[in-house]
Amino acid sequence: MSAALLYVDEDAGEDAVVKGLRARGIDLVTTVDVHQLGATDAEQPATAIRLRRAIYTFNVRDFAQLHGETLEQGLEHTGIIVIPDQRLSTGEKIRRVAGFLHRATAEEMLNRMEYL
Repeated sequence: MSAALLYVDEDAGEDAVVKGLRARGIDLVTTVDVHQLGATDAEQPATAIRLRRAIYTFNVRDFAQLHGETLEQGLEHTGIIVIPDQRLSTGEKIRRVAGFLHRATAEEMLNRMEYL
């Protein structure tokens, strides 16, 4: 079993959260790191799949739709992690994401959408 790796979508790429997750040992890249800033929501999962990383986003509506469409088409994705309430504190976002990723494996994330 391999550790779940993270790809942080543009809308969830808050500097303090990214730094906090990295400080807690989370292996992550951002849209900026992989030159995908401004890519569409439909393009982001393809990048996550290519990188073999679960995507972390705030965009519940669009990514829930992409998740459903992917499964309906018999395709796979590498996982989607969303925090529906963007008003959470920076510390709470870090705790939720880091805590979940310390328990989840890449294999468990396959085709999974997790709401934190």
